[in-house]
Amino acid sequence: MNKIHEHINKVKKGEIDIVEATHKALEETEKINKEYYYMNEISARLALSQAEKLKKHATGRLSGLFISVKDAILVEGVQSRGGSKILNGYIPPFSSTAVKKLVDEGAIIIGKTAQDEFGFGGFSTNVNVGLNHPLNPFDKDCATGGSSGGCGGMSQLASFPHISLGESTGGSIVNPASFCGVFGLCPTYGRVSRYGLMDYANSLDKIGPMGKELYGIASVQEVISGHDSNDSTSLKNNIDNYSLYIEKDVKGMNFGIIKETFGEGVDLSVEKKVWDAIKTLESLGAKYHEVSLPKTNRYGISAYYLIATSEASTNLARYCGMRYGKEEELKGNFNEYFSKVREMNFGEEAKRRIMLGTFARMSGQRDAYYIKALKVRTKIIEEYSHTFKKFDALISPTMPMLAPRFDELEKLSPLQHYKVDLMTVGPNLAGLPHINIPVGFEKNLPVGMMIISNHLEEGKLIQVAKEFENE
Repeated sequence: MNKIHEHINKVKKGEIDIVEATHKALEETEKINKEYYYMNEISARLALSQAEKLKKHATGRLSGLFISVKDAILVEGVQSRGGSKILNGYIPPFSSTAVKKLVDEGAIIIGKTAQDEFGFGGFSTNVNVGLNHPLNPFDKDCATGGSSGGCGGMSQLASFPHISLGESTGGSIVNPASFCGVFGLCPTYGRVSRYGLMDYANSLDKIGPMGKELYGIASVQEVISGHDSNDSTSLKNNIDNYSLYIEKDVKGMNFGIIKETFGEGVDLSVEKKVWDAIKTLESLGAKYHEVSLPKTNRYGISAYYLIATSEASTNLARYCGMRYGKEEELKGNFNEYFSKVREMNFGEEAKRRIMLGTFARMSGQRDAYYIKALKVRTKIIEEYSHTFKKFDALISPTMPMLAPRFDELEKLSPLQHYKVDLMTVGPNLAGLPHINIPVGFEKNLPVGMMIISNHLEEGKLIQVAKEFENE
């Protein structure tokens, strides 16, 4: 029995003083945060009040499980800023549907994790709330990945039973999971309600769990899945019992190895570890064949950044210092005030993406860029759909390199930053579920393998990941 399962059962039976355990978890979180900067907010008062309720009545499926939540996902009464200075002081009057479901099942919210501003980044170096950016749990000179970097680091270092709730637009769950050596499950688009999530790109955003134990990943995914009347894009399909997939093996499964994600541009040590993992699956009775995804490989990055920045530029228009966003002295006309608030409070990457997206959907440009990118996205979805007629799941490295050093990142251009999403934008554009699986270490840094399955087949991802959990 794993630690999370055992902990939940003991809390339900009253064998653990959950208030005392919460005090210890909060103390450890404070200690970790002072050294690694994973938390934007630690919600001690909320956590202890939830623990007091559990001490009297603990029957939920997640009773006593500690949860950290990405800053862009709302938690009632806890400052939530999406990693942006423009939302300093914003206290949400309600929780996101995903968080509410977790709390209703007995989970304890310990705080909000660090992230790139509004999800704009792959390394969690675009933190814009006046705090330090998070540090890799294995090497403080290296990045955690992003944009859910605090989730990845906290998932690795917390010794108490813990799962982090992340969010992905173009890879922001599996990317930091890979760099921090944990499992990160990004579900099918629409599987989890986006109500109460600060939007980056509405047609791409997905909420999912990250952690070291698959039982916790599976249990949290079961709880947060399902239709929500507050989110018209949430799906009404039946929810699988994901934890049952932990008991299944991979014998007879047929995997497609995405040819374009190996070779040029991929660190040789990453490639070797992923191939070692593929051979492990083969030794367990699985089959594999190489498969090509030429459209996804050639057009994925371009299509993703046009769609994502276009949607982001409209979503971030609400942060103007009136309904939302930090207020400044009211001077000049609306355009002058609007520009001043945003100039003073958005980071450089946020400004860059707003400008890119605004240009792509301008009159005279919209058909040439945004609409064309949507058409390309349809072709990419069709390419995946055709491939899944032959394979149970697809395999690639999660990231093309080991976690980079901060001094290396400073030398990269914005375009070079964007190119690291090469493996992860495809399944995100297609709304496909995918998971990072830790498959070893190189130079004391973790390597991740990504498994992609067809829509609503999250269970298969857990089934494959289980073969590597004890590694």
